[in-house]
Amino acid sequence: MPRSTVLPELAYPDIGQAINHLCEAFGFTVRIRMGDHRAQLNVGDGAVILIQDDRNVSLKTSMLVRVEDVDAHYEPARRSGINIPREPADYPYGERQYTAKDFAGHHWCFSQTIVDVDPTEWGGTPGQL
Repeated sequence: MPRSTVLPELAYPDIGQAINHLCEAFGFTVRIRMGDHRAQLNVGDGAVILIQDDRNVSLKTSMLVRVEDVDAHYEPARRSGINIPREPADYPYGERQYTAKDFAGHHWCFSQTIVDVDPTEWGGTPGQL
């Protein structure tokens, strides 16, 4: 298993199609594939687990993935034809982000830290960091 503390699991109707689509659009790579029912994809220094959707898992999910350069990441995704409901934009909390929606309805927010901002400056309430 990857060393990540959190490993999101996403259900897809076709694992092979999911692997091809996510790797092409977002630059992920296959870590391991288990037959046609399960796979792990490398996402930066973390991973995401894909499972066959017949396991009663909701397809309504959203993931946040940290990237080095949102604009560089966005261009290949846009060129792949993926649905982009939210174009790259800067936010007052110090992040530049865009959101993509994949073929199975999963939302992917890709985020780049552009400045370290005290949460109280934008109305946030800091917790234990």
